[in-house]
Amino acid sequence: MGLVGSLFSFIVFLSCLIAVCGQGTRIGFYSTTCPNAETIVRTTVTSHFGSDPKIAPGLLRMHFHDCFVQGCDGSVLISGPNTERTAGANFNLRGFEVIDDAKTQLEAACPGVVSCADILTLAARDSIALTRGQSWQVPTGRRDGRVSLATNVNNLPSPSDSLDVQRRKFAAFGLNTRDLVALVGGHTIGTAACGFFTNRIFNTTGNSADPTMDQTFVPELQRLCPLNGDASTRVDLDFGSGNSFDTSFFNNLSRGRGILQSDQVLWTNPSTRTIVQEFMASRDNFNAQFARSMVKMSNIGVRTGANGEIRRVCSAVN
Repeated sequence: MGLVGSLFSFIVFLSCLIAVCGQGTRIGFYSTTCPNAETIVRTTVTSHFGSDPKIAPGLLRMHFHDCFVQGCDGSVLISGPNTERTAGANFNLRGFEVIDDAKTQLEAACPGVVSCADILTLAARDSIALTRGQSWQVPTGRRDGRVSLATNVNNLPSPSDSLDVQRRKFAAFGLNTRDLVALVGGHTIGTAACGFFTNRIFNTTGNSADPTMDQTFVPELQRLCPLNGDASTRVDLDFGSGNSFDTSFFNNLSRGRGILQSDQVLWTNPSTRTIVQEFMASRDNFNAQFARSMVKMSNIGVRTGANGEIRRVCSAVN
């Protein structure tokens, strides 16, 4: 494996150890029970990505929304009245058909073995690799949760959150400030609806914009998101490089071109600006930290043994 590989494996192990509820997962969990599990997930994600590249940020976002609500238990995948999928913050989640497709294939190959929670975690990792980010080894062994309630979707970070609020929400799950900056860096792919940031490019007295924004950038955003226009129109969060997992997102923050207020504060606040500058200067550092932070996040609230199940279909409990 070599010194670098051994060191990374140790860091991953240490991250799992200190994550709030990461007991029970390990790399290669399905190596004997379903040896092609990761290949099947990766092939499925790749196939859907070929038809619709926007599926990559969709799967990453879905994984995030799953883990921040009752832990990474696949509960966001359950459909029906009053489930997590019906909560306002989850209205625009996408990629459910990718998970369902992978699950169908896995049930044919290894019935009752691979959890939906693990499929979602693996699919998020594969989405990063497909958008030219760095892949990583994913500890697996999660079981699926049996409860999915819209009322539990109350702690997801908001586009208007201050840095202190974001820190508090991440710290509740054992994620520190470096994890926060790295994971928010996932916005290097994906989009936001105009309705989430029009308050930054128009204020109640006219066309004045948020002074923390690059004022030469404002007219472009106003053209894409006109006042009283369609609030559901979507704009790349990493303007100019929205389909590639790179450090352009952090460069944009340094230029006052963060789309969301919650993103831009990572630059305007000195305590996180240094981390943004580090990631701007080194794509390798960003990729490595993103991988470590994703492993930590994916071990939040993991269910094992009798505390969960292996769903036959991802959209319903057994």
